[in-house]
Amino acid sequence: MLKVAEGCPKNCPLIHLLFISGKSKEAEIKRINKELANIRSKFKGDKALDGYSKKKYVCKLLFIFLLGHDIDFGHMEAVNLLSSNRYTEKQIGYLFISVLVNSNSELIRLINNAIKNDLASRNPTFMGLALHCIANVGSREMAEAFAGEIPKILVAGDTMDSVKQSAALCLLRLYRTSPDLVPMGDWTSRVVHLLNDQHLGVVTAATSLITTLAQKNPEEFKTSVSLAVSRLSRIVTSASTDLQDYTYYFVPAPWLSVKLLRLLQCYPPPEDPAVRGRLTECLETILNKAQEPPKSKKVQHSNAKNAVLFEAISLIIHHDSEPNLLVRACNQLGQFLQHRETNLRYLALESMCTLASSEFSHEAVKTHIETVINALKTERDVSVRQRAVDLLYAMCDRSNAQQIVAEMLNYLETADYSIREEIVLKVAILAEKYAVDYTWYVDTILNLIRIAGDYVSEEVWYRVIQIVINRDDVQGYAAKTVFEALQAPACHENLVKVGGYILGEFGNLIAGDPRSSPLIQFNLLHSKFHLCSVPTRALLLSTYIKFVNLFPEIKTTIQDVLRSDSQLKNADVELQQRAVEYLRLSTIASTDILATVLEEMPPFPERESSILAKLKKKKGPGTVTDLEEIKKERSSDMNGSAEPASVNASAVSTPSPSADLLGLGAAPVTNSAPPPSSSGSLLVDVFSDSASAVAPLAPGSDDNFARFVCKNNGVLFENQLLQIGLKSEFRQNLGRMFIFYGNKTSTQFLNFTPTVICSDDLQSSLNLQTKPVDPTVDGGAQGQQVVNIECVSDFMEAPILNIQFRYGGTFQNLSVKLPITLNKFFQPTEMSSQDFFQRWKQLSNPKQEVQNIFKAKHPMDAEITKAKIIGFGSALLEEVDPNPANFVGAGIIHTKTTQIGCLLRLEPNLQAQMYRLTLRTSKEAVSQRLCELLSEQF
Repeated sequence: MLKVAEGCPKNCPLIHLLFISGKSKEAEIKRINKELANIRSKFKGDKALDGYSKKKYVCKLLFIFLLGHDIDFGHMEAVNLLSSNRYTEKQIGYLFISVLVNSNSELIRLINNAIKNDLASRNPTFMGLALHCIANVGSREMAEAFAGEIPKILVAGDTMDSVKQSAALCLLRLYRTSPDLVPMGDWTSRVVHLLNDQHLGVVTAATSLITTLAQKNPEEFKTSVSLAVSRLSRIVTSASTDLQDYTYYFVPAPWLSVKLLRLLQCYPPPEDPAVRGRLTECLETILNKAQEPPKSKKVQHSNAKNAVLFEAISLIIHHDSEPNLLVRACNQLGQFLQHRETNLRYLALESMCTLASSEFSHEAVKTHIETVINALKTERDVSVRQRAVDLLYAMCDRSNAQQIVAEMLNYLETADYSIREEIVLKVAILAEKYAVDYTWYVDTILNLIRIAGDYVSEEVWYRVIQIVINRDDVQGYAAKTVFEALQAPACHENLVKVGGYILGEFGNLIAGDPRSSPLIQFNLLHSKFHLCSVPTRALLLSTYIKFVNLFPEIKTTIQDVLRSDSQLKNADVELQQRAVEYLRLSTIASTDILATVLEEMPPFPERESSILAKLKKKKGPGTVTDLEEIKKERSSDMNGSAEPASVNASAVSTPSPSADLLGLGAAPVTNSAPPPSSSGSLLVDVFSDSASAVAPLAPGSDDNFARFVCKNNGVLFENQLLQIGLKSEFRQNLGRMFIFYGNKTSTQFLNFTPTVICSDDLQSSLNLQTKPVDPTVDGGAQGQQVVNIECVSDFMEAPILNIQFRYGGTFQNLSVKLPITLNKFFQPTEMSSQDFFQRWKQLSNPKQEVQNIFKAKHPMDAEITKAKIIGFGSALLEEVDPNPANFVGAGIIHTKTTQIGCLLRLEPNLQAQMYRLTLRTSKEAVSQRLCELLSEQF
């Protein structure tokens, strides 16, 4: 504030204001009101004020505003100062406007005109003031007025360096506030070359701008990669004396280095071997310099040096392609784990969490397990301890799971309350994910409930119930363990819930032991009844009725409890209803009916762990990748195996295809192609709702499509990044398709957007509904999308599945044909020989028959041919055709509006390696389409 007063003479009232404001609030208000009255009279006086006087009074108003008082006049005088040719007067005018003028002010047009004049003046000082004002106000009106002008100033050859800096940062500000108003054009290629500018200030400002633009338009700025590597190389290899004006405590241009490294994180590793080699050399040099003795003991030196180092490590992790660099980065971070500076320990733990997800550096991260465990025990800062927990979770695999879970449980007893729930979730996930012996899993969860029962959410104890029910080998052990745990004088209510559920299902497995006889089990549970909440009491009542079925010898004891006034006249309606209904059921139902109604719970379907879903919701998508599970995921069929695996981060729910076949509650599919972007680019705009243009069909899409004509399950598409699997079921005119998206890499897919697209003609014939898919697919994980299908009328085309996502900063866009074909709605029809040929003759109209004679593309194997005809959907009719070598089929195609009968006859000629296929239906177009589809199969 003192600088504001420097332009005033010694007797300026502003000087007095600086001191008056410190005496008392009343004296300050009195003095300020007096000044405001004086200034108002000066502005309204008959005598015109000169430029200096206007500047002085506007400056006073600005200072009064900064003291916290409202200013409702003087705006026009400030605007008038903008037209002055004196720097000090123009400066105060722009400063007043930047601070006090609202973006919706009526003066914006006048201000914009003044700014345009200053930008056109080519006076670098005036241009700088104007650009600063635009950036400070940053309103949409200013973006509309100047977003097209500023890029021209930025790339003009005669623009001064200081103006270029201001222009780059001003454009960045406008792009952040109104990205839709900043047009991409010829200037984008020219602004990239500012990375080669001689003035490092210009390069720094341009790098900030390019980084932000490249995040949304990577293709427009991909040439910046080689230039950024070149500039980074020159900085890293330079001595501190080479860049004296930009050397900060012996570190050359640290801010520019960090910005260049962040720019490179917008792109995958360079494809050019020379550029890639040069970048690797830069990163190695940065890692080498981190090992050198410090050139200064001052904290500024270490801060600048470590800022560059951590950003370089972030780039190494982002690229995830150089094993040597990843291991070196891990070792360097390991040295920071015991550093005396808390911030460095925190950052090291955070970066190592990400490194643990790389297959190249996972083992290197595991070598620091003892240091991390020690940090968990001794670290004073809770945020660092939380990062240590995250790292233990990230580095966990089958080899160290028991050790890490044990350490987490030990820490849980003294952990801060703010992170206990998160630790509980992580322990539960790790115990399930890496449980080889499920008795250890049961012990771990019960121990978890004992230590931190208040933080064990419903998802945790639900999950242990699901796993015990699904695994016969652990049911007896679980029943015995919870029985013993319930004998403690004080049990957490969650333990009572687990015990009640498990004993109600599997108490009979331990009833042979006199120490856990049925009556003892019941008395043990009922002793906890009066201490529990209503939901737990309701669960225990269900356990009691289960005991009636399991242990008829204690039926009367249980009935006495259900008959008691405390149950039948309970104030809670739920408990009262259960008691009445369970008592009546136990009284009138026969043994067989009881056994049927109260039989054991069936196994739960394998699905994503609800605990993991809760952790993702709490913390965002995790970065942990189990390498063994990745390999298993990559090698397994995406349609799932018959043996359910333990649920992990890549597990996805697979509902029964027969349930809710049409799924009318699903979100509607997008049946029309999204409009192309205005620039014609194929890039997706990940920051807005507009979709990019649909990519052409991926290579091999037609071949993969043809393979699904006669089958419903399999892999539809696969490349080095993504695998798409299908599993579908059709019944009459309805169908349901499960699409599985497998991430084959160790890097997350972001903004993952699959869209099913139908042409206008297809929309009227096929109703499709898609359920939403998670926009993030973790590395090594699998996502699922459900498509519900209704065939309204016969159709000829197939829908297109377009998939758009970001992988490592690069936009991916691919399309494949979705194998929904007319024959999928076939219902096979059995017919006798007489009925078949009678119907065959009825369909003798030339428009009803389509015939195709074609060369065999595959070996002419009779069994394979039969399988394909059955897979096509029709019934294979044996002993109908007089020639036993021929194949005959019949079926009905079901649509919402009609049913279309279909007969087919396939005549192979082994000698000529030819087929003759004849199809007869009541509609010519249907005959033609079915003939085309089936001919491609032989």
